[in-house]
Amino acid sequence: MGKLYIVPTPIGNLKDITLRALDVLKDVDLILAEDTRTSGKLLKHFEITTQMQSHHMHNEHKTVERIIQKLKHGTQIALISDAGTPAISDPGFLLTRACIENQIEVDCLPGATAFVPALVNSGLPNDKFVFEGFLPVKKGRQTRLLLLAEETRTMVFYESPHKLIKTLGHFCDYFGEDRQVSVSRELTKLFEETIRGTAKSVLDHYTNKPPKGEIVIVVEGRK
Repeated sequence: MGKLYIVPTPIGNLKDITLRALDVLKDVDLILAEDTRTSGKLLKHFEITTQMQSHHMHNEHKTVERIIQKLKHGTQIALISDAGTPAISDPGFLLTRACIENQIEVDCLPGATAFVPALVNSGLPNDKFVFEGFLPVKKGRQTRLLLLAEETRTMVFYESPHKLIKTLGHFCDYFGEDRQVSVSRELTKLFEETIRGTAKSVLDHYTNKPPKGEIVIVVEGRK
């Protein structure tokens, strides 16, 4: 019987990969990658020549059973995403669940995840928090925001740069303009920044300075 390794990869700075992650990626028989072109650059940098196969949100429903059969026949497989820990707003949950159902061992390595540094450096309470990932784009968005308006724990969201202003505007409308917000952008990369303040002040900042790169939003819970 094979084993599935869940392997976090750097969210920006390549030095953030762990020694154990490098060993696993070198030793397994197959690497499942969200985007083989993106992961190919990482593997090339660390001189890893392990075979790769595409595994992403558009094909994971179709490929899970085939991967399970490979694992049952002894193939050692590592799952990686473009950046961070697989299954955190990335493919990985379906395969992990299928492995558990088939009594195949799953080993999840610790490593890079964007929301942890964003939460810690926000300065907002982090003893209790809720990770929301991406808000619904259309259907269910208003319902979710109305529910979260009553949330007392710190909230963590992922957002794309072209939707950030819209989302901050919704936070002003549903949570109040004075709600404390922290936006971390391009974590671990050259132009990393964190902007903290009220929802209104952060909205004004990015209205005047359109954002780029990967974004994590941390929002104060209702007092």
